[in-house]
Amino acid sequence: MKTLARLFAAAATFVVLTAAPTARAAEETYPTDQVLGRPDAPLTIIEYASTTCGHCATFNKTVLPRVKAEWIDTGRAKLIFRDYPTGPHALSLGASMIPHCAGPDRYFGLLGLIMDQQERWMGSANPLAELKKLSKLAGMGEDKVDECLRRQDLANALEARARDAFEKRGIDGTPAFIIDGKVLPGARPFEEIDKALKAASK
Repeated sequence: MKTLARLFAAAATFVVLTAAPTARAAEETYPTDQVLGRPDAPLTIIEYASTTCGHCATFNKTVLPRVKAEWIDTGRAKLIFRDYPTGPHALSLGASMIPHCAGPDRYFGLLGLIMDQQERWMGSANPLAELKKLSKLAGMGEDKVDECLRRQDLANALEARARDAFEKRGIDGTPAFIIDGKVLPGARPFEEIDKALKAASK
């Protein structure tokens, strides 16, 4: 089986999910969930996003800072981030794996760099080399990135969680959000996220 590191050079596979959405499922947690904010915050935002999704990168740069300042940093809500790899699939999955290997304390910092610099590394002739440069800022050397991309257990876990999102929650694109059990598909401005959180807090 080819490793993800070797697949970066020819990442052109796109997974298309076409089944109809299912009824809302009871919320589950996963070992790969990453939590931003206080774990005991009364409200939960679940974000499904892809490292190669332009709308996801825009949300990270323009909407998330306001959500963080007004809801997460104040302890009123926490955000659970869940990877949902899209196309090019190997590239998206690999870029999702790397922050997990940086460790929980550096996860969101490295993920933020990957999202902020998305156009640069995706448009590069060698995306993996650019991702390694970003990873170095989080204390990950090239060897550690290569080792991370060989972790089939991590790749399988992220893929399984994304499949659950599709099969159990009807999520078929990114970004998508779950607030108070309700799925909000597509890119959302701060005002809509804020409105949903205020409704859930009543």
